[in-house]
Amino acid sequence: MKKHLNTLFITTDGTYLHQDGAAVEVRRQGEALIRVPLLNLDGISCFGWNITASAALMSACAQNNVSLSFHTPHGRFLAAVNGFTSGNIRLRRAQYRLADDPAGALRVACHCIGAKIANARIVVQRALRDHADSLTEETPEMERVIAQLGRYALLSQSATDLDSLRGIEGEAAAAYFGTFNALIRAGEDFRMDGRNRRPPIDPVNALLSFVYMLLMHDCRSALESNGLDAQCGFLHRDRPGRPSLALDLMEEFRPFLADRLVLSLINRKQVARGDFSCEPAGAVLLKEDARKKVITAWQERKQEELQHPFLQEKCTVGALPYVQSLLLARYLRGDIDAYPAFLWR
Repeated sequence: MKKHLNTLFITTDGTYLHQDGAAVEVRRQGEALIRVPLLNLDGISCFGWNITASAALMSACAQNNVSLSFHTPHGRFLAAVNGFTSGNIRLRRAQYRLADDPAGALRVACHCIGAKIANARIVVQRALRDHADSLTEETPEMERVIAQLGRYALLSQSATDLDSLRGIEGEAAAAYFGTFNALIRAGEDFRMDGRNRRPPIDPVNALLSFVYMLLMHDCRSALESNGLDAQCGFLHRDRPGRPSLALDLMEEFRPFLADRLVLSLINRKQVARGDFSCEPAGAVLLKEDARKKVITAWQERKQEELQHPFLQEKCTVGALPYVQSLLLARYLRGDIDAYPAFLWR
């Protein structure tokens, strides 16, 4: 199993990244801030409007399979540096054939969405189990949502086409996020009225959007490292510049990895209302210091270990996108009969 490597996050404007031997050095105003060997990195993610990188570093990242990506300060993807596309061409051809086959694409998408709904159900179940004393009033509604999500998970496996599957996923998401406020125990500063984005209009949605972006980056990197085309998905439609397969893959991780992290940050009071700014147009965005706190918590979360439910081997949480990408590649090659999406135990 591939050893999970780290990601270097750059969040300060005015920084310049360049190659220093076999390492990347980050400088600002002529002063060296950090130097990290490329061998120790899986990716470099830059968040800001004025972060630059040398051509030599871009070339070194491409040669060493280190993903170098650029984002706005608030996480919207702008561009990535990629080298020669490696991997087995037969694997990609099998991916394209399956994506063009409605029945084949549906089989993979059903597993991804079924796992997403099942994992969301466990998030609500665990919250009710761990905080039953403080959730007395919310208990009937939460139990109703748990039952609903169980039905939606089963329904997703019998969807007749991708549009009906998207409808099931949408209804399940509405039920799940409808009970999200009950999972938040940090007062009235953090309340959401359903899921909203582009732009987020409350602190909870701002946090979710930012962490989802971090998750998408890791899924995209994992897919490409296994020779798959991150833009050719099964559930999400093709769109220029859209990493559709990465969006497919991250569905099963959203509740377990991203939503739980957001809830922990809020409930442990690691983020506060003052960590967000409100734009004139109504968008609520994370401030720079808060982004650093979230990234630190994200990296710490990825170092935790668990038993993979399909492989029955221990791996880090951060390695899960890579493991699932590998399993998807094996399915496309015909080595296994079905794609085993990640189900949280």
